[in-house]
Amino acid sequence: MSTALTRKGAATRERIVAGAAALLRERGVGEVSLDDIRAATATSKSQLFHYFPEGRSQLLLAVAQHEASAVLHDQEPHLTSLGPPESWAAWRDAVIARYEAQGTRCPLAALTRQLAPTNPEVRPIVSGLLETWRARLTEGAARAGAADPEKSGLVMLAAVQGGVGILLATGDSTALRVALDAALTEVL
Repeated sequence: MSTALTRKGAATRERIVAGAAALLRERGVGEVSLDDIRAATATSKSQLFHYFPEGRSQLLLAVAQHEASAVLHDQEPHLTSLGPPESWAAWRDAVIARYEAQGTRCPLAALTRQLAPTNPEVRPIVSGLLETWRARLTEGAARAGAADPEKSGLVMLAAVQGGVGILLATGDSTALRVALDAALTEVL
């Protein structure tokens, strides 16, 4: 949107985006219509098009940005505090708990598997998220005194993503736990 929103307008827009994100994670992109989103968010058609004048594609882009932010937000305050060994253990536990609680409703999976293939403008959002996440892990590895912080950040990100991929496919978090524990030996 080109004009600034009032506090109430921003809250309404966020309610629409958050509701759409929840529906898309639950049902999949192809299974959710604008009418479904309107019903789930108690939004009129005029409100929906007021906040998303370009329609579905603009709303899906906002959902992608929302989901990317959620991935990092869900790891706070642990991600910001990475450095000492106990901070990595707390982050690991928070990541595992979050992904176990989400089950198959993973924001990043919604971005990469559902939104990106049909919406090319989502790919830079995913790339930006992964780069920011890797950089934050690298900074924590540097504070921890890792021999090669860049490598450590990348190993940690790959451990999370690989473990989550297996969790999404099997429903079992064992691979995520094992991968993170192995990656922590790289950092600590």
